[in-house]
Amino acid sequence: MPVTSAILMVRRGGRKGVSFPPRLRVLPMNETAESDVRLCPESSAAAPPAPGSAPVWRVHLTLILVQATFGGFHVVAKAVLTDLAPLALAAIRVGLATPILMALAWRRDRFIPARRDLPMLALLGGLGVFANQALFITGLKFTTATNASILMTSIPVFAIGAAAVMGVERITLNRLAGILLSVVGALVLVNPFRFSTGHAAALGNSLILVNGLCYALFLVLQRPILTRIPWRTVIAASFFFGAIGILPVALPALTALDPSKVSTGAWLGVAYIILFPTVFAYAASTWAVRRSSPALVAAYSTLQPLVASALAAAFLGEHFGWEEGIGFALIAAGLWLVSGRAHNTQSQEAPRRRR
Repeated sequence: MPVTSAILMVRRGGRKGVSFPPRLRVLPMNETAESDVRLCPESSAAAPPAPGSAPVWRVHLTLILVQATFGGFHVVAKAVLTDLAPLALAAIRVGLATPILMALAWRRDRFIPARRDLPMLALLGGLGVFANQALFITGLKFTTATNASILMTSIPVFAIGAAAVMGVERITLNRLAGILLSVVGALVLVNPFRFSTGHAAALGNSLILVNGLCYALFLVLQRPILTRIPWRTVIAASFFFGAIGILPVALPALTALDPSKVSTGAWLGVAYIILFPTVFAYAASTWAVRRSSPALVAAYSTLQPLVASALAAAFLGEHFGWEEGIGFALIAAGLWLVSGRAHNTQSQEAPRRRR
């Protein structure tokens, strides 16, 4: 119902059976109403529209594509870092992805978060954008891609622990077993005995591990706020606050950057990093958290070593052996256990949202 029609009906005494949504504010006749801009309601009982009934296969396919882009990021970023400083790459990645995400959110949602939600959105930006980007890219500079792949298997462990402590998810035996199987499968693929140590590697390994903790918290803390704010707005606001943090820190690296000395291949790698492991992967992950659970989204990060092995077999002629087969079977079994509970929980929550 158009806002102007609603105003006229209230002026005329209303019409029987007409009810107004919580976010609709009846304006005096001398005010201008913008019906396409939604202000976040101050009442905690109100919420954005419930998510559409996305098929289960669509959620899983989306998460597979997300991990495919993240798996490629390990290799591409390592090559790009030969031409760009870590913080310069992080700043370019966040600085260019942020306006894209904000434009998409405004075009589809036109939703302005309430003031009470800004601190949580700022925390999400600090964890999932500022700390995640800076720590991972800087850590990758000092350690190996193999070490990074091994340490990234900590994400689902951190996520399920944080979800249990914060009461965001109920942790069952099946879910614990699924996470364990997925992590073991990922470790079979990357072979933890290839883990390298040393002074420089120790610094990089520590940064990658803390990065995994930050990203896990980012996934878990999204879940409550996604019941009040559309997912596109959540990820766009997170990047906005994350950019506020990372751009000043990276300013010296940006000013020292000479674009003429950066190869064309490196710039193409930067374009890939912005569009796929950033804009697409972050937005799609938030969409999936809204429709499944943080534990399921985090569990899918164990696919990254499998993606790396598949890319190596496809483009580098490496052999896809029995280790990869066992790793894939364990990861698939683990994801099946985690996803079964995740979608059961989601289907039980959906009727409550529509009431």
